Amino acid sequence: MSAPALRAAVAAVAVAFAAPFAYLAVRNAAEPGELWAAVSSARALEAVGRSLLLGTCVAAAAAFVGSACAWAVVRTDVPGRRLWRVLLPLPLVIPSFIGAFALIAAFARGGLLDRLIGVHGLPVSGFDGAFLVLTALTYPYVYLPVEARLRRLPRSLEEASRLLGRRGAATFRLIVLPQLRGAILAGTLLVFLYTISDFGAVQLLRFDTLTRSIYANRLLDQPLSLALSLVLGLIALVVVAGERAFRGRAHVESTRGAEPLVVELGKLRWAVAALLSLPVLIGLVAPTAALTYWAVRGRGLDLADLIGPAVSTAAVSVAAALVSLVVVLPVAYLTVRHRSRVGELANAVVVAGFALPGLAVALALVYWTIDAPQPLASAYQTLPLLVFAYVVHFGAQGLRTAQVAVAGIPASLEEAARGLGAGRRRRWLRVELPLATPALLAGAGLVLLSTMKELPVTLLLAPAGFETLATKVWVATEDAFFAEASAAALLLIALSALLTWLLVLRMEAAP
Repeated sequence: MSAPALRAAVAAVAVAFAAPFAYLAVRNAAEPGELWAAVSSARALEAVGRSLLLGTCVAAAAAFVGSACAWAVVRTDVPGRRLWRVLLPLPLVIPSFIGAFALIAAFARGGLLDRLIGVHGLPVSGFDGAFLVLTALTYPYVYLPVEARLRRLPRSLEEASRLLGRRGAATFRLIVLPQLRGAILAGTLLVFLYTISDFGAVQLLRFDTLTRSIYANRLLDQPLSLALSLVLGLIALVVVAGERAFRGRAHVESTRGAEPLVVELGKLRWAVAALLSLPVLIGLVAPTAALTYWAVRGRGLDLADLIGPAVSTAAVSVAAALVSLVVVLPVAYLTVRHRSRVGELANAVVVAGFALPGLAVALALVYWTIDAPQPLASAYQTLPLLVFAYVVHFGAQGLRTAQVAVAGIPASLEEAARGLGAGRRRRWLRVELPLATPALLAGAGLVLLSTMKELPVTLLLAPAGFETLATKVWVATEDAFFAEASAAALLLIALSALLTWLLVLRMEAAP
């Protein structure tokens, strides 16, 4: 593809990705009086305050838990270090709405805790329940980057500090912590964005955040729902912009393959191992046990009912992954190979699509298609629109790996192929594509994994009768069919666990 054609294709991608947020901005700007009345109302301000409170508390707790776990696994002689490296990231496989359902099911009458110790009916809703579930399921977003950073941190920095007379605590505060700050901040940002955009957990646990207010008012009070969606999107974009500005000033040292400095714990080794088990128990073992209990208890459950949702989940997830790969590849080429302003703008727009909460993306597309003339209006609740929403929301995950793939293609091979008379198309098919395929497939796999677990986009945009495992769990939970919801949740967790191991854990362990 020639450079002008590539720029034109990338510009079209940027317009498509910007469409949902642009619609929210234009629609709210058309009625500034209604916008101000909506966002300044007591109900809206309370929802914003609750979202920020929950996001801040969960992000702070996840930052502490994730960083402490990473430090213990990488920099101490705690028993079972290899096992902890596998177990600690696994709560990532459990979507927040399944974690919330597992908490409700565990404390329900006849539930696991009722059977084991006779405890049921405890208040697990509201802020406390949402905080517990979201912290337990999101701390791996901090753990993974901090662990990777610690493994690449040169031990010479700490050794030099100790030779200068600084003790362990002073060395950690002055030398190690500044090197970890970027990784901690990046993970904490993801947790904050995940929390303020979460819908499933806060809806099931009845904590009135922005997302719950947006969903509740989407039919009764459309101006309020649109205004709150814009506010939620703006908060996310401001946070991302602030993090990028801060990260751009950071300076870190890195050494690949270096052995990290290990602190001997002595008599505290097993106490630290016990503390490491707590996040795994709360975020993985307890939810899985509660779900397994209800699934086994549902003896009359017809597992054949899960085949259709499982096939639908796989089909729409694969479609979203492949489309995102095709869409973001031109952006990756333009940003890596040509460094044009169009490419940089498209890159920023694609990343903003990931920062924009899924509920806001879905709601914008719902109102946009309903208000649009034909043939756009007929796209409402169709599979193409659903896949488009997935691509807009998760395309950034594929873009990052696509950029790495394009950057990793040696220019010498392309020049050699050109010298042998190979045309542009043949060079791409025979040289560039085979080299880039592993990274491209990894990026597509990340999009596939995220699509499988997505709930609000699927609830609002899926065609009538189209059921995924996520919506199966949601509907069964609202109807209090705990056995049916648990079986679907366990199947979704199993598929997510397999993909997480292939796409996250193996990639983290790779040299």
